Amino acid sequence: MDNLHKHVYTHVYENVNGVTLHVVQAGPEDGPLLIFLHGFPEYWHGWHKQIDFFAAAGFRVWVPDQRGYNLSSKPRRVQDYNLDTLAKDVVGLIDTAAAKQAYLVGHDWGGAAAWWTAVSYPDHLKKLCIMNVAHHSVMRRALQKQWRQRLKSWYMLYFQLPKLPERMLKAGNYFALARQMRQSSRPGTFSAAELDLYRQAWAQPGALTAMLNWYRALFQTTPQTAITNLVQMPTLVIWGKQDKFMQAEMAQQSIEYCVNGRLIYFDNATHWVMHEEADKVNNCLLDFLLDEQE
Repeated sequence: MDNLHKHVYTHVYENVNGVTLHVVQAGPEDGPLLIFLHGFPEYWHGWHKQIDFFAAAGFRVWVPDQRGYNLSSKPRRVQDYNLDTLAKDVVGLIDTAAAKQAYLVGHDWGGAAAWWTAVSYPDHLKKLCIMNVAHHSVMRRALQKQWRQRLKSWYMLYFQLPKLPERMLKAGNYFALARQMRQSSRPGTFSAAELDLYRQAWAQPGALTAMLNWYRALFQTTPQTAITNLVQMPTLVIWGKQDKFMQAEMAQQSIEYCVNGRLIYFDNATHWVMHEEADKVNNCLLDFLLDEQE
C-alpha cells in the first residue's frame, strides 16, 4: 500500500465550456482517462482515497473541482448550473485530454452530472460508475410521487430560498455543513483535520452560492430532453444502503434504465460509501473497469 502514496498530483487549470476548472491529475499520461466527479458539499479531495489507487493501476486520473466549487470558476447565474451545462463540462474535459472516450465515475451531484452525460453524450464514455445517486428519471418520479423521498430531500426545497441558506450554512464556521457530513456518515469517517480542509473550500469567494445554485438550477431550469433515458454503456452502480438522503430501492430502479447495468450494495455504508469502504469500492470499481466482457 505504501506505493499508493507516491504519485505526484499535478494541479492544472483547464478552460472548458466557458469556465476554468481546477483539475487534480495523477497517473501515466498515456493511460486510459478516468474522471471522478464529486458531489455536494465536497471538492476534488472527496476522491483522495481513490486517486492513488487508480493512478497505480495505470489510469490517467482527472479529478476536477466542479464548476462553482473550491478553485474552479463560479458563474453567477443559476442557469449556468443546469444539467446540460454540467454534462458539457465533462465532455470539455474529455476533449481537452485529447481522449476519444473516458471512464466516468460520479457520486451524489457528480453522479447526477454523470448520468446526464451518459444519456446526452454516449459516444464519449466507455464505462460509467455511479455512487449513491439515482438516475434522473427515478429521482424525478420519486420527488413527484413519494412523500418518503420528499421528506428525505426537504433540504433541496430549503436551498431554493435566496441568501438565507448561505447565511445558515456559513454560520459558526460552517457548523451546519460539517455537522451534516458527520451525522450522515459512519463515526470517524471525516476527521476534524479533514473537515478543516472542507471549510477552506467552502470559504472560497462565491463558493457557497455557486454550490447551492446546482440545487436551484434543478428546480428553476429545464434541461434539453435527452433522446433516450436509457444508458447504453456498461454501468456499475455502487450504493451504501444506510444513505440518509436517498432510498435504497432507487438504486435498483436506476439499474433498469441501463442496457448493461450491475448493482453492488454495501449494507453498512452510508451516502459516503467511497470514504467508508474505500478498499472494497476501489477493488469493485477496478474489476468493473478492467472487465473486457462488459
